[in-house]
Amino acid sequence: MERDLEALALLESLDSGKPIRDTTSFDVPSAIRTLRYYAEALDKVHGEVGPETADRFSYAVHEPLGVIGAIMPWNFPLHLTMWKVAPALAMGNSIVLKPAELTSMTALKLGELALEAGLPAGVLNVVTGKGSVAGKAIALHMDVDMLTFTGSGPVGRMLMKYAADSNLKRVSLELGGKSPHIIFADCPDLDAAAAHAAFGIFYNQGEVCTAGSRLLVQESIRDAFLDKLVTAARGFVPGDPLEPETNFGAMVSESQMNTVLGYIDMAKTEGAALALGGRRVRADSGGFFVEPTVFDGVAPSSTLAKEEVFGPVLAVTTFRDADEALKVANDTIFGLASGVWTRDLSLAHRAAREIRAGLVWINGWDACDITMPFGGFKQSGFGRDRSMHALYKYADLKSVSITLR
Repeated sequence: MERDLEALALLESLDSGKPIRDTTSFDVPSAIRTLRYYAEALDKVHGEVGPETADRFSYAVHEPLGVIGAIMPWNFPLHLTMWKVAPALAMGNSIVLKPAELTSMTALKLGELALEAGLPAGVLNVVTGKGSVAGKAIALHMDVDMLTFTGSGPVGRMLMKYAADSNLKRVSLELGGKSPHIIFADCPDLDAAAAHAAFGIFYNQGEVCTAGSRLLVQESIRDAFLDKLVTAARGFVPGDPLEPETNFGAMVSESQMNTVLGYIDMAKTEGAALALGGRRVRADSGGFFVEPTVFDGVAPSSTLAKEEVFGPVLAVTTFRDADEALKVANDTIFGLASGVWTRDLSLAHRAAREIRAGLVWINGWDACDITMPFGGFKQSGFGRDRSMHALYKYADLKSVSITLR
């Protein structure tokens, strides 16, 4: 993978519309780092020894589940694939990997590289096809022992049904979110917070499950902060994904572009104030580009504040105090990520405790790495990727007791 980094990065950009600067500097290097992390973690998996008695010795060991069905999304094809593949392989499982039908090329290349590196044939299998056909077949197969999935809520629900209808295979789901990004009046650095808020929603064209799509700003700093936010947002300029200077690429498909434009039209209809963007751009290129978009005055009960857009559309809502901010933050069916900016240590700890999300970032956005667990609460799913915790979900725990004579 290190040898073929540039080829993998190009495939990723061609498939998904990501800027080549991002696939070269982040997506592929992150996949490599993930693989190295779990290779290095292999001798850190420990069993347990039971209470000592004179006539018995007991211990518990972790054993591989068997065959893992991994069904992947299109927004970070190789990066998120390695979140599943690396720990599952490390624990001794075989894998049937189904990439998203829109972004299959890096998965196929990964399969080739695995064979070249010496992985036995049949250990990592790549099966392309539509989710309704190939994904369903994997989910219903009686020889698949576990499903691990990142994607939409409706598909996650179907996979749970398929697991029940087949062999009660285990299921791990990461199903997206509607993540709140809270800016309190005592924010230690408004410029940094504005830059992080823009990055949190416009990076990867907003096609990010942890996108900070709900920006909650305290009333007393609303005007000043919104000015800084719009300035930061203007720094994301739609361009040719294969140009090295481009930092904002195309949507993955025409269908996804139209979905995003539909949410923009709905927000206008529901009374939100368009502060920036809101249009398709670069249509003459044939690409599916939507410019960074900011709506102000978004009601917490509105569609834009409730539903996951999965595109570069930010909903800005103001609040009076911490009680209201935390109430609005939790007023969602999702619970994946969240962010809080404050100088008040007690408030930071309170927010971390009360926000119902699997990830809480204080004075930074996306402020963690492979060493920390990743996953959500509520309808954002269950199970964890990343960290040592991910290893154990791909294993069974067996207790052994030996009678001593």
